[in-house]
Amino acid sequence: MATHEVLNQPPPRGDQNLFTCDPALREALRREGAGGAERTAEEFGARVGSEEVRSWGVLANRHPPELQTHDRYGHRRDEVTFHPAWHSLMQLSVGAGLHNLPWREARPGAHVARAALCMMATQAEAGHLCPIAMTYAVVPVLRKQPELAAEWEPRIASTDYDSRFLPGAQKRGALFGMAMTEKQGGSDVRANTTRAQPVGSGGEYRLTGHKWFCSAPMCDGFLVLAQAPEGLSCFFLPRFLPDGTKNHFFLQRLKDKLGNRSNASSEVEFDNAWARLVGDPGRGVRTIIDMVQHTRLDCVIGSTGLMRQAVSEVAHHVGHRAAFGRLLIEQPLMRNVLADLCVESEAATLLMMRLARSYDDGPSAAPFRRLATAIAKYWICKRTPPLVAEALECLGGAGFVEESPLPRLYRESPLNSIWEGSGNVICLDVLRAVAKEPEVLEVVRAEIRLGIGADRRFDAAVAALDGAIDRLGAHEDQARRLVEALALALQGSLLVRFGDRAVADAFCATRLAGDGGRSFGTLPPGVDCGTILQRVYSWRQ
Repeated sequence: MATHEVLNQPPPRGDQNLFTCDPALREALRREGAGGAERTAEEFGARVGSEEVRSWGVLANRHPPELQTHDRYGHRRDEVTFHPAWHSLMQLSVGAGLHNLPWREARPGAHVARAALCMMATQAEAGHLCPIAMTYAVVPVLRKQPELAAEWEPRIASTDYDSRFLPGAQKRGALFGMAMTEKQGGSDVRANTTRAQPVGSGGEYRLTGHKWFCSAPMCDGFLVLAQAPEGLSCFFLPRFLPDGTKNHFFLQRLKDKLGNRSNASSEVEFDNAWARLVGDPGRGVRTIIDMVQHTRLDCVIGSTGLMRQAVSEVAHHVGHRAAFGRLLIEQPLMRNVLADLCVESEAATLLMMRLARSYDDGPSAAPFRRLATAIAKYWICKRTPPLVAEALECLGGAGFVEESPLPRLYRESPLNSIWEGSGNVICLDVLRAVAKEPEVLEVVRAEIRLGIGADRRFDAAVAALDGAIDRLGAHEDQARRLVEALALALQGSLLVRFGDRAVADAFCATRLAGDGGRSFGTLPPGVDCGTILQRVYSWRQ
């Protein structure tokens, strides 16, 4: 029909290499010590940027997981089933080692290389990276209990994705989840009521209780916090018992979440479930904190990937859509908006990759890693929802309908700010860290000062930060302002040292000197939007 002629619509994005089209990521990979992984990143970027893999993400979210509590004969099953697209995504990421790369290949830059791969995988589909992140993060904790590590780490080291509902010993690979949150609250884990009773003296326990939120309940094993006689302790709880029978691990329901719909999250009950102690009894938080630290890193990586995906969607749309006689990308105000989004995305990428390097740098980087992880987790995850909302608006009504990827991206965008400690929890953690270990603040400040002399606006912001630390650090209700100031100073330092000059100039003018508005698209006169936009369109050249 003539009335159905389609005009002024952007074409499908087609296959796009998510690595070669991202200058900030390419530059950071080399700079932060993972240049040897460039070929791997390029090959993976081509795969996850393909139309086929993007279609898997659509299907996995359109057909969310289902809980099978019983089999047809009435026996308890407690199994989660997924659409084939989910399994295709998992096979791709497990095959690339996103769940184990730094532990499987102890080589320089392994955490940085993994961060780059995970950032790109997020742009294909974010939900499937939950079990990937949990499995990656569990290894440092398992190593605190050598006999558990000896049994399970070889299964984690496998790059075979094995989704079969079988005991771990019968599978080609294993994945892990985590269960800490209870009905009375997720942040105050010391208030947990799940009980753990010892069985003999060999580190075996029986757990009874309810977890309001169990991440990735389809996995083969879980780290769980429960109250032992000595106090809150950390336990490893396998899906199957050593004799091959099912553990007393009962899934009550899957969570109906705002976003992250492809991934399963559940309520679970332990009814005398068998578990092994990990670490010292009564030291559960201290034991599991390494897992939390690594999953917080993955929150930063994930949010950075969501930002980049949003920017890419806008760039594609405005590069083809016309209004008032010109392409949107040719219109000054839209150029300002997109350039501003690019600045935010590149700042996040630089900080994320620098943070990942601190995980490669070993014990000497522990103080920086301790504080910078919390700072980056708070700020980058906080900045993602408003960026995605602006990106959606750039597409107008076309971005508001479910055929567009933006609604899914918008629903996903708040998740990482909540997971592994919401904003207040993270900021209070920063205050505690600074109070208990003053050296963590000094190493972050030393990193920030490396940028002094490159830009007068940055220098002024650093001088103001010194006063802000003394003024705000003593007041709990000002913790967010303090963490925000530290995050902006870290991003500014990295940009003035290593970033594109136009991007660094725009960041310093708006984020540090205050010459910008309260929404995106308020870059001041004099900012070189053209150079900034060339970076997002560099793949066309």
